[in-house]
Amino acid sequence: MTLYYNRTKGVMSMAYAQQEGTRHTSFAMEDTDNGSRARSHVIVVEDAPETQQAAARQARKQAYLALTGSALLQLPIWGFAMTFGVFQEYLARTNTPRGSASSSGIIGNVQNGVMYLMMPMLFTLLDRGRWSVFRRSVAITGILLSTISFLLSSFSTQLWHSIILQGVLAALGNTMLYSPTTLYLDEHFKAGRATAYGAILSSKNIVGTACPLIFSALLDSIGFRWTLRIWSLIVLITGLAGIGVMPKQSSTSAVRRSPQKVPWSFLKHKTFYIYSIANAIFSAGYGIPQTYLSSYARDTLHLSTISSALMITLFNIPGIISCVGFGLMSDKAGISATANTLISAAGTSLTALLLWGLASNRIEAVLILFAICCGFFAGGYSSTWGGWIKEFEKEAAENNEALNTGMLYGMFNGARGIGYVVSGLAGVELLRAGPVQDSRRWGYGTEYGSLILFTGLSAIVGGWSVVFRGWSKARRCWTMLH
Repeated sequence: MTLYYNRTKGVMSMAYAQQEGTRHTSFAMEDTDNGSRARSHVIVVEDAPETQQAAARQARKQAYLALTGSALLQLPIWGFAMTFGVFQEYLARTNTPRGSASSSGIIGNVQNGVMYLMMPMLFTLLDRGRWSVFRRSVAITGILLSTISFLLSSFSTQLWHSIILQGVLAALGNTMLYSPTTLYLDEHFKAGRATAYGAILSSKNIVGTACPLIFSALLDSIGFRWTLRIWSLIVLITGLAGIGVMPKQSSTSAVRRSPQKVPWSFLKHKTFYIYSIANAIFSAGYGIPQTYLSSYARDTLHLSTISSALMITLFNIPGIISCVGFGLMSDKAGISATANTLISAAGTSLTALLLWGLASNRIEAVLILFAICCGFFAGGYSSTWGGWIKEFEKEAAENNEALNTGMLYGMFNGARGIGYVVSGLAGVELLRAGPVQDSRRWGYGTEYGSLILFTGLSAIVGGWSVVFRGWSKARRCWTMLH
């Protein structure tokens, strides 16, 4: 490109020259002062292909750093919440702190609920405008808040102490860490968003696989107070390490520094409400086995503490595969979001109703099979969200509307949070309700019978979006043809 500027005439002209793959940039300035003319040239030569390759390499590096940092941060964010079932079994058995024997299950579900419910607000605030520059500060503050909350909860003497410190404050800190770092991931993986989300969810399930056995061993050897103190240290170290790995700026930071209007147009489309309601209902049931599976194994099959904790591990292991698998089904195989959702929801429901509800209280192999199969299908549900977002992007393009995908992902997490809150409140009452039949031959006949039925029914209703959207599309096609 050649740029000419004549200060006397106030005229600027530009010309482009491309020769043998090299871009030549020439700046020529003319000035007239007291009859004399001075002319200067500045030539800048750039190799366009090399520059583009360097930019592409830098973008890939930033993307992989975002992926690596996000994967590492799954430990401090989800390590406690995903394996609370082990804590619940210990607290109920020891009644420590006081009041835990009958209602300790509410802690884990409240923690999950608060985390997910806070995500829409934080995703919205940190994704656009002036607040986006504070992402790292918010994440570091979240690490410190979570660390302090877990440390203080080790001194709890009443159940409500743990509910406030672990269920609310630690959850808030975890959300402050999760939201800004996930936004980095969303910005660096526009094309393979579903696969990237699947990879992070697989990391989350790796955490959920390892932590139950670690927590079980620590609780039995040093008790819950020192276990929480050790955990607070782990949260601090791994949290700061993960933040250190993350890129210091987003791929679109230059654009996002200027305040932008938040696009709320997606609220006008019924697709958002269909998926959100289905997501909340599914999540209400999904929280039940995470919380009560370990206690169920101990109470019905009389398994040891470590074997009971192993059930939570078996529940989380398959999600390592299914999270990536469901993401690839959306990104690579072209399977629709509604079909992906139906596969996940139907598989979860059938395993709960037919495996957990039948002979799982008498045959250990059946309970193991349930944990693996249910963990596979339920664990992949969140990976279908990437496909949902694709549908929203398509609708937005058809209607010439703006769409903020990071904020939309936060909204889906908020819907899941509603489900977890319902799960925590309903779980305690359903456990008190007891069996749904008199016979002790089946899982339905145990004190967990109502919980099992609730899990299966909520999962299948969580797939109803497929039927609703399928009917809507069929009706539109019929109208167009006639």
